Amino acid sequence: MRCRTYFWLLFFIAACADNSTAPIDSTDMVHIPGGEFVMGTDDAQSYEPERPAHRVKVAAFMMDVTEVTNQQFKRFIDATHFVTQAEQVPDWEQLKLQLPAGTPKPAQEKLVAGSLVFTPLNEQVSGDDASTWWNWVPGANWQHPEGPASDLDGRWNHPVVQVSWSDASAYAKWAGKRLPTEAEWEFAARGGLQQKRYAWGDDFMPDGKRMANIWQGHFPDRNTNEDGFARTAPVKSFPANGYGLYDMIGNAWEWCSDWFDARAYQQAASGVCENPAGPARSFNPEHPEAAQRVIRGGSFMCAENYCRNYRPSARRGTDWDTGLSNLGFRCVK
Repeated sequence: MRCRTYFWLLFFIAACADNSTAPIDSTDMVHIPGGEFVMGTDDAQSYEPERPAHRVKVAAFMMDVTEVTNQQFKRFIDATHFVTQAEQVPDWEQLKLQLPAGTPKPAQEKLVAGSLVFTPLNEQVSGDDASTWWNWVPGANWQHPEGPASDLDGRWNHPVVQVSWSDASAYAKWAGKRLPTEAEWEFAARGGLQQKRYAWGDDFMPDGKRMANIWQGHFPDRNTNEDGFARTAPVKSFPANGYGLYDMIGNAWEWCSDWFDARAYQQAASGVCENPAGPARSFNPEHPEAAQRVIRGGSFMCAENYCRNYRPSARRGTDWDTGLSNLGFRCVK
């Protein structure tokens, strides 16, 4: 999914978090009991960063029932006047830290506030170059997910997208919560099931029923919209898992607190690891300059022919200062 042009990294800067906080509120959170489970997978059809499976134990915690919605995020913005990274003019001195040495500075008129927007195609293309379906759009942000001509009318109960890891962390702090660790996220996503391929079992469509908002058809040129959603869906549009959590799979990717290291599972200690907080720094061999955080759960763009990340073990890294059309978050405490 990583774009191989400048635009993948080029237009993001750090946000200044507001220190004001909201009262801690357990409304629309559920208790996750914690316990020991098998994290990751040994499934040959999985991606390498998911392997090998290893044992992990997490303590009990509370988790948001749904992804944070546009309406919830607006309350945060209204209360704090926070400005998300996509709404800020980029700082070249910070951007170049995540680019290969010697990358030339772009023209100043290119350094404008905006974000990356998914743009479906009308013809088949190679799945190796995501720059064909991701476009840098000036003025795209959480309020205008596809650019200035778009808005949130009819989407207030959809997951907020176009938010960076810093934006999500600022919201969580304001709400008296935090982002989940990767281990907490996977434990919760499994809903009490052990070593199942999907969050609901081993059958992708039990009794012919769609269980998550993912891509139907051939990505990225043909979306049959069999589930009725071309992009994000309203939260709770699909069945909850065994813990009463909605949309842990599909709809929008979700930020976790951990740095992403593609080798983390290969380096996991034997025995049972308790409450892992993730590696001390990120490492992605495909993008060694970047500082990436873990994202989980897949999105409406995941398809059988391209991105089979609609599984609880699936994991990938995304630059911490990146906003995307299919990336949101939920909180824990």
